[in-house]
Amino acid sequence: MATVPVSQSPTTPIHRLGAVVLSSVESVGDFALFSLGVLRQLAAGRPRRRVMLETMCIVGVGSIPVVVVTGVFIGMVLAVQGYASFHQMGMETRIGSVINSSLVKELGPVLAATMLAGRVGSAMAAELGTMRVTEQIDAIRALGANPLRQLVVPRFLACFLLIPILTIVADTVGIIGGWLFSTWVLDVNSHFYWVHSRSFVTAFDVTTGLIKSVFFGGAIALFSCYHGFHCQGGARGVGRAATVAFVASFIAILALDFFLGLLLDTGYRMAYPVSPSLL
Repeated sequence: MATVPVSQSPTTPIHRLGAVVLSSVESVGDFALFSLGVLRQLAAGRPRRRVMLETMCIVGVGSIPVVVVTGVFIGMVLAVQGYASFHQMGMETRIGSVINSSLVKELGPVLAATMLAGRVGSAMAAELGTMRVTEQIDAIRALGANPLRQLVVPRFLACFLLIPILTIVADTVGIIGGWLFSTWVLDVNSHFYWVHSRSFVTAFDVTTGLIKSVFFGGAIALFSCYHGFHCQGGARGVGRAATVAFVASFIAILALDFFLGLLLDTGYRMAYPVSPSLL
């Protein structure tokens, strides 16, 4: 019975599908091991202060302008889109409750994370990818240092710790932008705008957004550093790593937003059930 040489193995659709499945499983395992390694190095001790401050400056301070611009326009867009519906019902002053609740609970954290993934995540993947293809990561390992501790832990901590602050910035400027546009352009009464916002937006909404942002920041750092660390193929591979890092981070943001929102809302309803008399 003749055998098929390895170099001439059949490439049927079943074989290709199996190769894709095996590659996906292997990638998931590699990412899990990479994440565990980062957490292990994080538990071993904090990185050097100078490196940490430089990384936090790049991640946090450098991201503020794009977050501010995005937040302002999102607040104004919500005002424009929501005013027509509220005006038809004669409830223009309640538009602030929708704008502010949407910002602090959903749009603020998601937009801040998306901007961080696009600006910082891609840059981290490209930087680490360049270090990989130029063998700088191998040189760090040859010198006896741990590349995860030296290169990944500071970036992970910076994203993990600073994204809640960026989320607060996005929420604040978005709320201000929506209020200014609603009161100055749409002629909504400012007093009732804030009265309805205060009665509708709760501390749980703000807390939910901040909790989500922490997970978003950790996911962005891990996916970006992972794809940069495993970059191959020279300059083209670096570009591909930056692109894949952003796409993976964005998908992770959306998935985490859904599952965390579902989990937090369920937990809140269990902790504070609605009285039957209020139904």
